[in-house]
Amino acid sequence: MQFPREVIVGEGVIERVAEVAHRLGFTDSALIITGSKTFDAAGKTVKTILEGDGLRVETMLVESATLKDVEAVEKKIEYSNPQVVFGVGGGTKIDVAKLSSARQKIPFISVPTTASHDGIASPLSSVKGLEKPFSVMAHAPIAIIADTEIIMQTPYRLMASGCGDVISKITAVKDWKLAHEENGEYYGEYAASLALMSAKLVMQNAKLIGHGNEEGLRVLLEALISCGVAMSIAGSSRPCSGSEHLFSHALDIVKPNSAMHGEQCGVGAIMMAYLHGANWKRIRETLEVLEAPTSAYELGLTKEDVIKALFMAPSVRPERYTILSKLNLSINECEKIAKLTGVI
Repeated sequence: MQFPREVIVGEGVIERVAEVAHRLGFTDSALIITGSKTFDAAGKTVKTILEGDGLRVETMLVESATLKDVEAVEKKIEYSNPQVVFGVGGGTKIDVAKLSSARQKIPFISVPTTASHDGIASPLSSVKGLEKPFSVMAHAPIAIIADTEIIMQTPYRLMASGCGDVISKITAVKDWKLAHEENGEYYGEYAASLALMSAKLVMQNAKLIGHGNEEGLRVLLEALISCGVAMSIAGSSRPCSGSEHLFSHALDIVKPNSAMHGEQCGVGAIMMAYLHGANWKRIRETLEVLEAPTSAYELGLTKEDVIKALFMAPSVRPERYTILSKLNLSINECEKIAKLTGVI
């Protein structure tokens, strides 16, 4: 199990980046992976503080998360030989930093500028251009420095997406338990409980988070980090990714770049909770409080897009047994479920 050794969440904590690096023994050199916007938002500050502490710091800008980006960063790591890689930015920057550093066996520190999904703390990386359209195992960050002051500057939609991703753990855990009961798959009670607790905390604090205040953001960040830890304990994405994530991956194939990952997972969780016989209406109501999408229209999708994605979802990752594998839904049944839950 790989866990972060340092997790710092709060206002202005980016100022402690050199202190954290020092404590972890990184006193010589660092490589910062960031984007042009995120460099201005946080990367520049990280660079200045580390250089002020005597580190030799290099910066590399990436604007997407593709296999080419990962390979380019790997070459940079080989050339500059840093002690540590910092991923400063949203999901794409952190995913690229995470996978490239894992491949080069260099520690990685996560400095998120958004709270849109659990990739800020998980050991998995989602990169386009790999054989699989879903996340692959990389390694967990050795430290996470989440400055709420910086994250609060981003559009609220990103926080709402993060909430959708956390709430979707309810159906992910149900799928994991189903795979255990029906196929004898390993099921970790502790990892499952941690993921579920994170989802429940976000649901209980939906009104607080909905106000977009710092206290609500801290709840969300702690939940996202706990989800990352749950995956580290399980050794896979199982406690945090089930049929609702397969639906999201299918949507990425059917209609790429239509909506955010967490938004799609939230909508998927409504339908999957219905299939599991769980309280899907509460999930839907909570997402509404959070101003997160609950329908195809709000995701920028057509009725046909949703039906097609729901039908093809189990084939995206056939080895992952979920409620969709068990039910083997027809196109007509997919349409009926999407209508019943108000998704279309």
